[in-house]
Amino acid sequence: MAEIFKENLGNGVNLEMVLIPGGTFLMGSPDNEQGHSSYERPQHRVTIQPFYIGKFTVTQAQYEVIMGHNPSYFKGANRPVDSVSWDDAVEFCQKISWKTARNYRLPSEAEWEYACRADTTKAFCFGETITSELANYDGNYTYGSAPKGIYRKETTEVGKFPPNAFGLYDMHGNVWEWCQDVWHDNYHGAPTDGRAWENGNDNQLKLLRGGSWVNFPENCRSANRTFNTHFLRNYFDGFRLVLLV
Repeated sequence: MAEIFKENLGNGVNLEMVLIPGGTFLMGSPDNEQGHSSYERPQHRVTIQPFYIGKFTVTQAQYEVIMGHNPSYFKGANRPVDSVSWDDAVEFCQKISWKTARNYRLPSEAEWEYACRADTTKAFCFGETITSELANYDGNYTYGSAPKGIYRKETTEVGKFPPNAFGLYDMHGNVWEWCQDVWHDNYHGAPTDGRAWENGNDNQLKLLRGGSWVNFPENCRSANRTFNTHFLRNYFDGFRLVLLV
């Protein structure tokens, strides 16, 4: 059973953080993984220290109690907040840290992939393939041997689909998740200690992980990565929090 820390944010709204054990993993994708790109290379070993990460992506109820408004396109208190920029996510981290006297932040890209994989090495934390019964993505498209499924055309409430082995929900699909790092085209020179890679490139571009409701299944792989400008907001972008032990 995963160790969970619960933060009371007020107005009956709680935040659940799951303790992730430290370890070493192989980050990135192999050349034979369907949908892989040079962005995910070279595979490299990264050592991660224990940390807490959100059991769910930040919900609209959580965002509103901290920020005082709800920018989401797809409304619902228990849906992930969407239409938030990287700047918005960082401001949320600052405000929740002030409110709780704890140091909340966005995950590093390495922490995110380690948490997503949950000691697995396949394309998805669920195995070699994925179905729309396991995650929210465009089910008109398939990956590997999986059948076609449902295309919901919107976000779904957090916790609707099965968790991974660490007890985390929606690591594949629903909304893309902002990470702390700036974008690099590959992993040459990437940190191997789990910290965010915040130098050596254009600071305007920030990392996103996990895929979303509008994406193909290959975009939701554990190793898949993309970017956006730090101030842009899209109705398929959200985030989850990290708290150091």
